Amino acid sequence: MSARVSAKWTPGQGRIYHSEVFASGRDSSGVCAALALAQDGLLARKPALGAAPARVPEISDQRAILWVQDRSSVRLTGRPYRPGLPADLRHRIIHVVAEKPEDVLFALEEGVRCRDLACVIGEVTGNPKALGFTASRRLSLAAERHGVPLWLVRLDADHDLSSARMRWDVRAAPSPPPRWNADAPGNPAWRARLFRSRMHPPGEWILRSDPAGLSAQKPAEIHHDSTAPAAANECDPKPAPNPVDLDRPTVGRSMAAL
Repeated sequence: MSARVSAKWTPGQGRIYHSEVFASGRDSSGVCAALALAQDGLLARKPALGAAPARVPEISDQRAILWVQDRSSVRLTGRPYRPGLPADLRHRIIHVVAEKPEDVLFALEEGVRCRDLACVIGEVTGNPKALGFTASRRLSLAAERHGVPLWLVRLDADHDLSSARMRWDVRAAPSPPPRWNADAPGNPAWRARLFRSRMHPPGEWILRSDPAGLSAQKPAEIHHDSTAPAAANECDPKPAPNPVDLDRPTVGRSMAAL
């Protein structure tokens, strides 16, 4: 394996300017994971020569985030619910609903060309003809040229041709129970499989988002960790009472993203 792809992926490794997240349209796990990964990318600071990567909040960066959905994704997962978003993001969202996939692609490309945006989130359902390899390549080149990361969520879609630099399969994972109130919702968690990347070998992780940032563990590590809460163990045949999953279908209503 070449040196370029020898390093394993971990949170905080800097920005990838075009990524795709494949997820079910029955819940909001796809866009939730995309938001967490995008936020992790915004916290990644380019290190000095020879220094280790660092993750620090960009306190002065209050640029807006463009969020584009097609009509089908709105029907499946609902619109963004601002009070449910991370506190540092909820006031920065510019939400756009496009009628057709072609309109979504136009809005996404215009978004990544705007350096006044911190990043762009897109949601598209299925495998529309308009989202071919040529259109994907245009998005990759524009995002990299202008330095605006794009996270495109593919709902109920097959793995087709794409120039996205990282491609993920994501589904919701059980949240670990809160420390003080077992009946309260836990921190968001996802089972994420990186199946294509030009910079890292494929792999699978349990991703968890909390105020300290995004963390990643191998599923086997969680299974063999005797100190981990029972509800966090996906292989436990007897989970804790009232397990709290990350996402629930919104049935056309607004979505609590995180």
